Amino acid sequence: QVRLVESGGGLVQPGGSLRLSCAASGVIFSIHTLGWYRQAPGKQRELVATITSGGDTDYADSVKGRFTISRDGARNTVYLQMNSLKPEDTAVYYCNYRAYSENYWGQGTQVTVSS
Repeated sequence: QVRLVESGGGLVQPGGSLRLSCAASGVIFSIHTLGWYRQAPGKQRELVATITSGGDTDYADSVKGRFTISRDGARNTVYLQMNSLKPEDTAVYYCNYRAYSENYWGQGTQVTVSS
């Protein structure tokens, strides 16, 4: 069992920045992938960014150059630094942990980009 707790969401103006955090606890496999996904109203959940335990990253085209995913392996925490935010980034952001057949989600944190 893995528990994921997200924090850092909120309301920000277009062009602003936010940093999301997700702390993972429980039985964490040494080889795993942590990631961020988002779901806007009326839309399917989509990949934002992932990072493997080896440090490899992957980003959605829509966030490349604006968002940065990073991790603190000692604390089993993953971060998402979001810069140059746009109204279309508004969504509930979910943390995800995947390892072998395991797949866990956090409760989500709301990010709203609006003036």
